[in-house]
Amino acid sequence: MKNLGLFCLLLACIGLESCNKNQSKKDVDATPVSAEKPVSVQCYNALYENDTIELKINTLKNGTITGNMEMKIFNRAKKIGKIAGEYRGDTLFVAYTFIQEANKEITYKNPMAFLKRGNDLILGNGEIETTMGASYFVKGKPIDFDKVKYKFTTVDCVNK
Repeated sequence: MKNLGLFCLLLACIGLESCNKNQSKKDVDATPVSAEKPVSVQCYNALYENDTIELKINTLKNGTITGNMEMKIFNRAKKIGKIAGEYRGDTLFVAYTFIQEANKEITYKNPMAFLKRGNDLILGNGEIETTMGASYFVKGKPIDFDKVKYKFTTVDCVNK
């Protein structure tokens, strides 16, 4: 009876190990071989009191959005990172993956939503939930684009 239990445990371990190998292969396959060139690039700037946010948006051929964002919030560490997402209607939903200048060892990731009005973008405020380390906007709760701090206007792109 003990041998049967050990055999089942061994079989389960082998099965779990093979699942992990398949997952690692999928992660490698999902990594792009070369960076796709954007079909358009747009730069934005938002100012609010002593805060400045610089945003560069790259639109790829398939409609995916990538870019860079730098947040300089008064009396806080500067946040430097990348955005990735897509437009749904007139709203751009992105994941902002960033580091804080004061602690470059920890990477953070937050969801963001920008409403496009004319040539401008408005950073919305919404309720965010975190489950198993992933943050996202709460379904069914509206994102407010009226009572906001940051309204982005288009600016000329400057290479740094």
